[in-house]
Amino acid sequence: MAVYTEVSDAALSEFLSAYDIGSLLSFKGIAEGVENSNFFLHTTQGSYILTLYEKRVRAGDLPFFIGLMEHLSARGLACPQPVRDRAGTALGQLCGRPAAIVSFLEGVSVKTPGVGHCRELGRALAELHAAGADFGMMRANSLSVESWRPLFAQAEAQADSVEPGLAERTRADLALLEASWPKNLPGGVIHADLFTDNVFFIGDALSGLIDFYFACTDAFAYDLAVCLNAWCFEADGRFHRDMAAALIAGYEAVRPLEPAEVAALPILCRGAALRFMLTRLVDWLNVPPGALVKPKDPREFDRRLTFHRQARDARDYGRQA
Repeated sequence: MAVYTEVSDAALSEFLSAYDIGSLLSFKGIAEGVENSNFFLHTTQGSYILTLYEKRVRAGDLPFFIGLMEHLSARGLACPQPVRDRAGTALGQLCGRPAAIVSFLEGVSVKTPGVGHCRELGRALAELHAAGADFGMMRANSLSVESWRPLFAQAEAQADSVEPGLAERTRADLALLEASWPKNLPGGVIHADLFTDNVFFIGDALSGLIDFYFACTDAFAYDLAVCLNAWCFEADGRFHRDMAAALIAGYEAVRPLEPAEVAALPILCRGAALRFMLTRLVDWLNVPPGALVKPKDPREFDRRLTFHRQARDARDYGRQA
């Protein structure tokens, strides 16, 4: 989450007048994340999150995201519930941006997850995949392998100013991944961005998943690879094999991986790391002036790629043969 677009009191009051969520008591911007403008709303009827959609979120994709959250919530997955206005509409316009209000989930994100958190996450990820099985809409992954070279083109000239040798390493990774990216793996709805700040816990129990604005239709094992990158590494590139093993075991307790998925795990992990390195690199080099946003360091994923380049099979990620 982040704030790129400032919202005036008058504009917010006019927007909220279409909803039956009580009178506004307070609102404030949320600085975490890098994609949309987000605000915490507190009204006489409860707490909510207001999102203004920016940057990589296309207006045509918003019905997919809204519909998916409603679908998953109806199937018992703990995720934000879109709030519809009195006309029954979940999407509006605020300050020239598409905007929506969703329910607030209780819980806190865990900054330094442990083995137990990873096991809980793996189980929740598999439950998400199962809950989305009968969702009727589809959305291609706009940040899959076909998009990585165009992304790199936006940053290639400056890449070595961020980290020496980054451009050459990235060119080599792109060539390998484009030539060997797996196809026809089991798939369906995936979250595609399930980092620690998008998962809430109350105590040791997982209480909810948020931020579905990269959700798409893609390989389930790629979603698992994203989580392995997001949860099982230190910033310096050190890999926690025990946490990865717990994450995979939690997932397979609900949905066992097929042999093709197991074989593809190293290349999927490498690709997921490159995807986040590239989007972070572009953001790092292009922070809008005055934006309330904390760009994330692409070098963290450059260091994770060092591990992925030497991984040979799923056992390197803690999965038992």
